[in-house]
Amino acid sequence: AYTDAVSGTIFDLMQEDPRVSVITAAMCQGNKLEKVRAEFPTRFFDVGICESHAVAFAAGIAKAGARPICDIYSTFLQRGFDQIFQEVALQNLPVVFTLDRAGLTGPDGPTHHGCFDIPYMRLFPNMVVMAPGDELDVAPMLRFAVAHTQHPTSMRYPKTGLERIERGVAPVILGQSEILDWGTDAIIIAFGTLLPNCVKAAGLLRTEGLEVGVVNARFAKPLDVATVQRAIEEASVVITVEEGILEGGFGSAVLEAANTAGLDTRNIVRLGIPDRFIEHAERSELLADLGLDVHGIARAVREAMERRSPMFDRKEFVTK
Repeated sequence: AYTDAVSGTIFDLMQEDPRVSVITAAMCQGNKLEKVRAEFPTRFFDVGICESHAVAFAAGIAKAGARPICDIYSTFLQRGFDQIFQEVALQNLPVVFTLDRAGLTGPDGPTHHGCFDIPYMRLFPNMVVMAPGDELDVAPMLRFAVAHTQHPTSMRYPKTGLERIERGVAPVILGQSEILDWGTDAIIIAFGTLLPNCVKAAGLLRTEGLEVGVVNARFAKPLDVATVQRAIEEASVVITVEEGILEGGFGSAVLEAANTAGLDTRNIVRLGIPDRFIEHAERSELLADLGLDVHGIARAVREAMERRSPMFDRKEFVTK
């Protein structure tokens, strides 16, 4: 699972750098940190069910020169919202937040779905908001976060099995996305581990004669504005995909960037979790219901292409 990949990388980082420590809130087993606890007992801290204290404590030891990793479920980190603001972001301290169970958690239901972290993390000045696209992104992204001392960082990942897209992985650079393919009919911009679904959907659409590109966004903040603008200007349709709430999420960041640049946003379609609480079901069932599985993403591209009338590109339409 992605949790295993993250906990394994945390273990490696703690072996390599004595400044790295990890803080969890009564979720040592859930976050797969038992090996870390056994090997590094003086740098592992379980504060119990007190996420606000975990964040404040992380800020304190970061101020003293440590490199703390706050490893907390996305939905539970909401309890530390004030401390993220006052103790971490306001002071611009290099705390690393690893947000487990981001997105849909299946049978755990609405209390545990990590739907809201993209908006509540990206609204803070100084915060860097990231998500790996697949397994091959996890270790480089977490290493980037620990090495990045200029700002606090957040990295979200879901409760699901690892997937990987075989490719020459581009290095993780602040605010830069990874372009997997480019297309003039549609560009799918994925933030997070729905990237493999987007790649499969693009492959399906290419068999139908459409030129579809895929971008691994990696960063919701700072957003890769240059790539977003290029996609909007060059592709007939731009689809954003995220496993998080649409209100204030990654797609909203894309719309904001387009608005700031004065670009036409009629060709942008946002896919994600709608403005309602999502109930219990297997993750695969929920993704299908929400149109975030392979066929749902492909269907959204087709429908967007059908809606985009060529009249929008004709001068006489404007005069009418």
